[in-house]
Amino acid sequence: MKWKNNGWTLALSMIAAISLSGCDKKPAADANQGAQKLATPIMVKHELGTTSIAYHPQRVAVLDMNEADFLDQLSIPIAGMPKDYVPHFLQKYKDDQKVQDLGAIVQPNMERIYTLKPDIILMTPLQANQYQALSKIAPTVHYDINFNNSQQHHIETIKAHLITLGQIFNQQQLATQKVDALDAKLAEVRKITANRPEKALVVLHNNGAFSNFGVQSRYGFVFNAFGVKPASTVVDTSLHGQPISSEFIKQADPDILYIVDRTAVMEHRPTIDAERMSNPLLRQTKAWKNGKVVFVDADAWYITAASPTSMHILIDDVIKGYQL
Repeated sequence: MKWKNNGWTLALSMIAAISLSGCDKKPAADANQGAQKLATPIMVKHELGTTSIAYHPQRVAVLDMNEADFLDQLSIPIAGMPKDYVPHFLQKYKDDQKVQDLGAIVQPNMERIYTLKPDIILMTPLQANQYQALSKIAPTVHYDINFNNSQQHHIETIKAHLITLGQIFNQQQLATQKVDALDAKLAEVRKITANRPEKALVVLHNNGAFSNFGVQSRYGFVFNAFGVKPASTVVDTSLHGQPISSEFIKQADPDILYIVDRTAVMEHRPTIDAERMSNPLLRQTKAWKNGKVVFVDADAWYITAASPTSMHILIDDVIKGYQL
């Protein structure tokens, strides 16, 4: 896929991909009971294929917490979702017995999904290898987000997905409002970062070890979309970043340090803080010495980071680094 322009160009192109076209395939007689049939099916084009949607869905299975947040923001009920790693801002679904537990985000339980009898499944690249099997259960839509390298078009992809889901669930007006709110939040952070000289690092804590995320990484959008100036231009598109060395820290020496605690997420325990962080390399940085270290919301940064609520939280965390 070749990207052309920033802003709404991508969003508009994806909206255009939700084309209305004729469809001769008849739904099963016992499917979509009570659902509103569309005059013409919605055809959603994505990286794994094209999904035909003949009804506004009623029973939704989501396989990723980003998708769960999209539905929450659009006031769409969730029939089932994985409950192994649920961010605090979606905790109500974890506790709701009516929302079926579909197993793990990386390896959802196919039998439970089948038993749920969803009339649509929402998935991300984390479940890409199961797309064909999922499509046999129900129409399956793939969220075309890049978890390895978010340098380009991360925000545009989120906004486009909001519009897509607004079309599918007949919530176009609310989806547009959420897009406008995200644009306003983005303008807020860019106004703050625009003329500031500070350079920053985003690092991941994993059981005492640390790795860096640069301009072409999982958190590349922090530098590209939010306007944060990078302390390092090292290219690394791996999911868990580049291990930090003493030489790297000496060369980068960031003014602001954002720390994502993966261990807190994976082991369901409190986020690391300054008192419990013993890494001497990071303590040598200007950021540490000047008190400009932000222990970010690990749920929003690590479990999601590609949904409306998580974007608002991430932006607030980034702004903190300039206000300390």
